Amino acid sequence: MIRHVVLFSLKHPEDLEPARRGLQRLAEIPQARALEVAVNLKRDRFDNRIDLIVHAVFDDEAALEAYKHHPIYQESIDTVRPLRDIRVAADFVSTLDIAPVSNTAPDDRPSPPVGSA
Repeated sequence: MIRHVVLFSLKHPEDLEPARRGLQRLAEIPQARALEVAVNLKRDRFDNRIDLIVHAVFDDEAALEAYKHHPIYQESIDTVRPLRDIRVAADFVSTLDIAPVSNTAPDDRPSPPVGSA
């Protein structure tokens, strides 16, 4: 599984929604197994320049390449490029198999908070 993570900073705060909408179009590309566009919470102690994050999952490198050659990908670039300042991307092989988190114990009682006993 390939994960594709792209970080964006915007030139102007008022461009957040237009940029987010432009990036959200990427979810329409069928080669992406999953894709989310998120607004940075900006809780880092050292640097909060990043405004938006794209996180996508692909079956393999061929799917990632097909995604990057899809017409919607270029449309998204055409929309977002004039609005952004910084763009940093990383693609990596992920072996994580993340299961949904349940907040109930096996007997359907709520689980105690972490650290309590």
